[in-house]
Amino acid sequence: MGISEVRCDVLVAGAYFADLIFRDLPRTVAAGRETFAGGFEMLPGGAFNPAMALHRLGDDVVWATDFGDDAFSRHVLAGARAAGLDESGFRHHPGPLRSVTVVLSDADDRAMVSFQDPVTPRPVEELVRVHRPNILVLPELRYGPGVVETLRAVRDAGTLIFMDCQDVPVTLETATVREVLAHVDVFAPNIDEALSLTGVATADEAATLLGELVGTVVIKRGEQGAFALRAGARFTVPAVPVRVVDTTGSGDCFNAGFVHGVLAEWDLPRCLAAAVACGSAAATAPGSGGALDAGELPAWLAMVGPVSST
Repeated sequence: MGISEVRCDVLVAGAYFADLIFRDLPRTVAAGRETFAGGFEMLPGGAFNPAMALHRLGDDVVWATDFGDDAFSRHVLAGARAAGLDESGFRHHPGPLRSVTVVLSDADDRAMVSFQDPVTPRPVEELVRVHRPNILVLPELRYGPGVVETLRAVRDAGTLIFMDCQDVPVTLETATVREVLAHVDVFAPNIDEALSLTGVATADEAATLLGELVGTVVIKRGEQGAFALRAGARFTVPAVPVRVVDTTGSGDCFNAGFVHGVLAEWDLPRCLAAAVACGSAAATAPGSGGALDAGELPAWLAMVGPVSST
């Protein structure tokens, strides 16, 4: 099979991170004070999470990312191989390429501090030309010179674009952000990101503003579940009640559940329910360790509360 004939379900284009997760914190971490965590894990993270979660759900995934020869790269690469991920999108560099996040996690939320060695990623339009995905997943909001042209080329190739936000410090008034979002098919910020991006006070206002730019807006609301807006129709799904261990990988697994539903040609309410099921399950284990597989998804979907629409 020639390169031009390759087609995968999903291309995830994004950096790896090694997540150092300090959890079960007895008190809020503050400057000048030492706090001992009740648990600790070092786990693969970053774009590994949605790629692995989609793979577990049975979708054909290529993860495009860069690795160095440092300990963090080796750790995540070993995790990707153990998970059985396709390596055709991996690029290996001599020397260190460190991407690491320290996560301070409790049952309610988490704080993160990250570091990343600079690297120029492979151009997205080239990746799409090689792998010809049905859906491109971008784990963070991309903006700036050339991004609009790239996204236009991706859509012209027949690929749907799913974009997360990931606390990127921009607003709708930042140059190119509105134009970028106008070339995105599904945009999925969490509630804090949506409010910060739009500068409004409520989730409904944020969704309305974003819905003027993006075909489908999905807003994650943590323990309150999520809602989606498409063509003026709104759907709300409550979260599945779980004992929260760590929320680090929940948003990524939420995204995977939604994308899985799109690939299965489910309607928007069922895609949203799948997203909530996958995100809720992820919170029951550190990192993305609670990601569902295809056999587990139906039982979790059955636990999702009724979808309401307005």
